Amino acid sequence: MATAAAETAPEPPRSISGTWLLVAGAVGALVALTLGFYGSAHEPATDLAITLGFADTITMKVWLSSVAVLFALVQVSSALWMYGKLPIAGRPAWLSNAHRISGRLAFLISLPVAYHCLYQLAFQTTTTRVLVHSLLGCLFYGAFATKVTIIRAPGRAGRWLPIAGGVVFAVLIGVWVTSGLWFVATSGIPSP
Repeated sequence: MATAAAETAPEPPRSISGTWLLVAGAVGALVALTLGFYGSAHEPATDLAITLGFADTITMKVWLSSVAVLFALVQVSSALWMYGKLPIAGRPAWLSNAHRISGRLAFLISLPVAYHCLYQLAFQTTTTRVLVHSLLGCLFYGAFATKVTIIRAPGRAGRWLPIAGGVVFAVLIGVWVTSGLWFVATSGIPSP
């Protein structure tokens, strides 16, 4: 009887292979480098400023990047809850969906900001803060591409998914600190 049960039991999910991890890293590096090269290769454009209803472009960037960070905080909190790292009992059925939606919203809300930074300002090195911001901006989308590739890899991502998610979050915080938070600290909170 024990033999029959062992033969019909499903195999435990296998871990993501080292090859997939290399592919994920290569995809992320390709995205980050492409953005960096594009931003460095073209002259800043002034033909299409977007405000999305805000008072001006910088206000739009500060507010949208701050909202993206808030959604990223929701994603990190929900991930910690899902992995049992918070002192909260149980895992509600809506938690996985909230986690995915908050991550998608953080990414989508960051796109108009990235467009303005890359297309209208380009990759800049005028000060250390601006250089770090430019590098982190490119790295954010590279890290995001790596995380998405890991999620789509066959097998279980195991420890690699929370590592990739943590890197995406940390880089996003770095991008925001060198831009949105810096602006608020030097100029105050802009009125929408």
